[in-house]
Amino acid sequence: MNLDILRKVGLSEGEVKVYRAVLEIGATTINNVHERVGMDRRNIYDILNKLIERGLISYFDENGKRTFRISNPDKLISYIEEKKSNLEDIRKEIMEILPQVKEVFNSKKEETFSEIFKGPEGMKAVWDDMLNYPEIRWIASGMYVPERFPAFFKDWNKRRIALKVKSYHLFRHEKRGEIPNHLCTVFKFLPKEFSGNAAVTVIYGDKVIQQLLGEEIQVFVIQSKELAENYKQYHRYLWDKVAKE
Repeated sequence: MNLDILRKVGLSEGEVKVYRAVLEIGATTINNVHERVGMDRRNIYDILNKLIERGLISYFDENGKRTFRISNPDKLISYIEEKKSNLEDIRKEIMEILPQVKEVFNSKKEETFSEIFKGPEGMKAVWDDMLNYPEIRWIASGMYVPERFPAFFKDWNKRRIALKVKSYHLFRHEKRGEIPNHLCTVFKFLPKEFSGNAAVTVIYGDKVIQQLLGEEIQVFVIQSKELAENYKQYHRYLWDKVAKE
């Protein structure tokens, strides 16, 4: 039985091991848990106390020895619901201070700067930032994100449409015939000479980003009003003179 899913709700690797041991052994002492998981007794004791605090394990004293056992497995669902409730409370608190954080952030922001984001979560953060601007222009799009992260893209595109953010895609020529209607975007296709690598250029606001969407995801963000305007002109030229419908 694979209980690693419990790590997704906040349990550590050690906590999962101890929980599994108590579950499989049944009512047991710390000695038996130690023999099963091979961890230091002090660590096991600390983990058991944490699991008790979370209501996932209970205990009773018998013949001078403390015996541990798993609480009703339904407690796992209750634990998740408690986590959701706590996260919602934290979200409300963050929303209260967010305007002040943004005010300080914007006051310290330089007119020109660059950032690098890595991995799927870094890429998603940049995409979420795009929705703060009225239009997004793409050069050499390849449907990479919709195909690899369909759930994220579906939600993102739904938010984009609701916010009335315009999107102008210059797709790679090999994507002709593959663009679904539900994208709700305006697009054209570039000549085949623009294909050949996994880099995608995106322009929005005063920002120009280069997305390297291969096995390793890297997103380079440059904020520069002058550079962004140059790229917007380049996009308009490609749109009007080079790309085809």
